[in-house]
This record gives sequence, C-alpha cells and structure tokens, in this order.
Amino acid sequence: MGVPVNPTLAHARLIATFKRAQADAAHKSGLIKAVAQKGPKAVQVATEIAAKATKRRDSYAKKLDALGVSPKEVVLPSMGAVQN
Repeated sequence: MGVPVNPTLAHARLIATFKRAQADAAHKSGLIKAVAQKGPKAVQVATEIAAKATKRRDSYAKKLDALGVSPKEVVLPSMGAVQN
C-alpha cells in the first residue's frame, strides 16, 4: 500500500497544478496574437500548442470537479498584484 495522503493536501496540490495549467493556457493563447505577423505556419503551431494547454487545463478542471471543487471558484491572482 502507498502512503496515505491528506485529502486537503491533495486538493491543494491539484488546485495549484490547475492554476499553473490555467495560466499556461492563457499565456499560450496570447502567443497566437503575438506570432500573427510571422505568418500562417507560426499561427498554426501556436494554435496547436494553445489547444494542448487548454486540453491539459480542462483535464485538471475535470479532476477538481470530481473532488467537488468548482474550477470556476479557483481564480488566478492578477498578474500585476504584488503579494507580501
């Protein structure tokens, strides 16, 4: 048998992973606009990368939902906010 994991710790880790995936998906989606000037091939590659990141984010959202945590309640802090 494996080591028992505290459910709240497992939730926290999954939420943290979801937040990273959420930020990554947003960043990769933003790259599509940035590479638009480089041509259709660059846009196609950026779109494929963004789709993979979105799929990964949605996978974590589904896992959170199965644990009873609504992914809509998990909000990323604004990028400009400074936390002390």
